[in-house]
Amino acid sequence: MRLFAAVLPPEEITAELAAAVAELRTLPTADTLRWTGRPGWHFTLAFYGEVDEDVVPELSARLERTARRIEPFGLAVRGGGQFGEGRALWAGAAGDLAALRALAEGCEEAVAGEHRRYRAHLTLARSREAVDVRPYLDRLDGFAGRAWTVDELVLVRSSLPRSGVPGEQPRYEAVARWGLGAGG
Repeated sequence: MRLFAAVLPPEEITAELAAAVAELRTLPTADTLRWTGRPGWHFTLAFYGEVDEDVVPELSARLERTARRIEPFGLAVRGGGQFGEGRALWAGAAGDLAALRALAEGCEEAVAGEHRRYRAHLTLARSREAVDVRPYLDRLDGFAGRAWTVDELVLVRSSLPRSGVPGEQPRYEAVARWGLGAGG
């Protein structure tokens, strides 16, 4: 299974972001980007790639321990950025980023035992080619979503599109969820 650990924003937060993204999609070059679907919006904490099913119980136990060590914290979707000269356009995060980073580090340690530089982001669009995303970033700079309390860690299975139909989105399924903090 193709797995990753994530924070999933609640429905009211993704609805707010969807309104901002609808405006971005009216910009002149929007049709050159592959936009991600709202059901798949998440903040990836650690990407595990293909994982054998027999590894999942131990991974789950480690993620549960990680979740218990981090108390619930506040987060909001705010601003944006890019990776790879416009190959990925994303919305950023604000709030208790130290707690989010600690959660990400614990999720990485669950399998790799190493820490990469964590950059909180929620991918909005991708491109195979370099794209000038400055007009999108200008609009995202002013975006400030409402805060919510992150109170769970989610292990997610992603299934990549196989049909070859343009615009088909990956499918995401929560495999397990753990409440944050000692009471989680």
